[in-house]
Amino acid sequence: MFTVHGLRTSGNCYKLQCLLDMLGKPYRWVDVDSAHGATRTPEFLAMNPNGKVPLLVLDDGRRLVESNAILCYLAEGSTYLSADPWKRAVTLQWMFFEQYSHEPYVAVARFIRRWLPEEHARYAELPQLLERGAKAFDVMEEALSHDAFFSGGDFGVADIALFAYTHCAADGGFEMSRWPRVAAWLDRVRAQPGFTAMHS
Repeated sequence: MFTVHGLRTSGNCYKLQCLLDMLGKPYRWVDVDSAHGATRTPEFLAMNPNGKVPLLVLDDGRRLVESNAILCYLAEGSTYLSADPWKRAVTLQWMFFEQYSHEPYVAVARFIRRWLPEEHARYAELPQLLERGAKAFDVMEEALSHDAFFSGGDFGVADIALFAYTHCAADGGFEMSRWPRVAAWLDRVRAQPGFTAMHS
């Protein structure tokens, strides 16, 4: 059985829950309150010196970090990660996009608005975060004009990666009605067998 160390309200951690539930694989979840320093303890740093969640621990003690790397490991051999070289490359393209051009803006805007008081200095970052996050959604909107999903045209791990913070982007101040194809794609993801929602 896999053990996942994570914060349930984190999109990066939710990715793992979503895929594991779709795969029907048993797993144990260990809550780690990373928002309040739980990933900076000596005990946690001994498992992941980078001090971040999610963290996947296998029965034999091997550990894997970085949410999208974990998604690829868990999905190997399933329909959620194509064995076709081109489709796999397209999947990875979108997963890299998620971590570089999407998550740093969409997730951070959500963090600021959900967890920080309004008088906090980081609220000054929101206009730029909203601008750059909107550019990411523009790219996704255009891609969805010719593909139903982001994992080489089929539903897969790239869709799970992008869904994790897109579906709750309104928490960060994004007006998602601007991107109707993205909204329709979110509904297609929710309709997948085994889908489970993020813990609020």
